[in-house]
Amino acid sequence: MGDSSTTKSPFDLSTKNLKDRPHIEPVPEAVAALKESGFTPVQSGKLTVALGAYVPPTSFLAEDDNRTFVGSDPDIANLIADGLGLKFAPENVAWADWPLGIESGKYDLGVTNITVTEERKDLFDFATYRQDVVAFEVKKGSKITKISKAADVSGLKVVVGSGTNQEKILLNWFAENTKAGLPPGEPVYYEDQAAAGLALSSGRVDAILGPNAAASFRAATTGQSTVVGTLNGGYPATAEIGATTKKGNGLAKPVQIVLNHLIKNGEYDTVLKRWATEAEAIPESRINPPGLPRP
Repeated sequence: MGDSSTTKSPFDLSTKNLKDRPHIEPVPEAVAALKESGFTPVQSGKLTVALGAYVPPTSFLAEDDNRTFVGSDPDIANLIADGLGLKFAPENVAWADWPLGIESGKYDLGVTNITVTEERKDLFDFATYRQDVVAFEVKKGSKITKISKAADVSGLKVVVGSGTNQEKILLNWFAENTKAGLPPGEPVYYEDQAAAGLALSSGRVDAILGPNAAASFRAATTGQSTVVGTLNGGYPATAEIGATTKKGNGLAKPVQIVLNHLIKNGEYDTVLKRWATEAEAIPESRINPPGLPRP
């Protein structure tokens, strides 16, 4: 992380990226399922999708206009809309606001790195589209070369997002260390990725624990950091990320049909390769699979 000016990014982060965005024709089975479901889009003829303006490569705003969505989640959401025979209508939504927005019917679908949990399944239906993978990222040249268990973070200052699955993993590991008589480690919280990156590059923190996609992307584009360990986001359980819709509204099944079509015809792999997120591929989309356990 840190200054990326010395390393040319292999990814186009501008609106020009859209010219290579994959598209498909409507999927007849999905279109029929949508019609039979009785689902009515928020906007006629459009799929209104809640997206987050985060960091590359998952979902972010183009560098040259700061309003066009670019990244793997927008690519997937656009293909879902194509497959349903609808026009893609993205909406910039803060993480805290997507649940009420979907539940109230303001948005048809959420494609914003939402992990399937048992608690969320009370209110939402999910059609999964990738694994939830998290990564430990360190400064290039760090003495830390591997993090795979609690003892590996003993005594370290680790940046983590408040209220995230990653935080739960980290705090559980710190508790394990305390129980084992080891220095537990210290969680560090920052409001934005730039501040976290500066803290890592300056040595104020030892590592960052966050989504694998973002960590791998930063390592590939800046040359200033290295991923030294990955875990499933539901560790020790397994978790998947899902396209999220209001429970019982009938949209999840048509979306799943499109996603499995994408997996079968190769467009799914095309998107993952476009953003170097192949490690998060799933063999098939599932509706409401087992999620992370309730708190």
